[in-house]
Amino acid sequence: MLKVESIAAFYGDVQALRDVSLEVPEEKIVALLGPNAAGKSTTLRAISNVITIRSGRITFHGERIDHLPLYRIVEMGIIHVPEGRGLFSTLTVRENLQMGAYSRRARKHLRESLAQTLETFPVMKGRQGQLAGSLSGGEQQMCSIARGLMARPRLLMIDEMSLGLAPLIVQQMFEIVRQISASGITVLLVEQQIQRALQVAHTAYILESGATVLSGATADLSRHEHVRRVYLGM
Repeated sequence: MLKVESIAAFYGDVQALRDVSLEVPEEKIVALLGPNAAGKSTTLRAISNVITIRSGRITFHGERIDHLPLYRIVEMGIIHVPEGRGLFSTLTVRENLQMGAYSRRARKHLRESLAQTLETFPVMKGRQGQLAGSLSGGEQQMCSIARGLMARPRLLMIDEMSLGLAPLIVQQMFEIVRQISASGITVLLVEQQIQRALQVAHTAYILESGATVLSGATADLSRHEHVRRVYLGM
């Protein structure tokens, strides 16, 4: 579905990615893992073309997308839920969700998408008239992912979903990711909760210093000596 081949990217003169490669099969959950500043979030930004890659290539269903404007990537069904949630804090929950269906492709299905999204996130039903900025941290994260679902994604990229959330809410969020995947949506997940990510994902890629250093089925990576020692504390 998605193929990233040896991409390099910079912030000014600072190289953030030097050799990142990964593949995301359709209707699977793929985890992108690694230490802070490894390039995980930058990889998602590169796929969305928020930042421009200097070399390598990114294709989606065989079509090269790294030269496309961001709105075209959204229209193709690649939706990015950013780190920090990115909600419109002075708009209501319902208005934030409606903004998720802004693209022409998604706007035609707004009512249907809203019903489906509120079924996935029932806590949002009673919060529709509440300002997004007044929600708890967990509710804001739910609202952010719900807004992403309103765009009718084919590929949903979620950046640091569990950051700053209580353990019980984190558990709920991972169950929601399972539900999203079961509905037929492909998920690319950047996550700091590595053990949980390895449990929910089908495959995973580990980035270090802006390069892909390990990849494979999550069951295999969970047993890999480097992963167990460095990331799982075993």
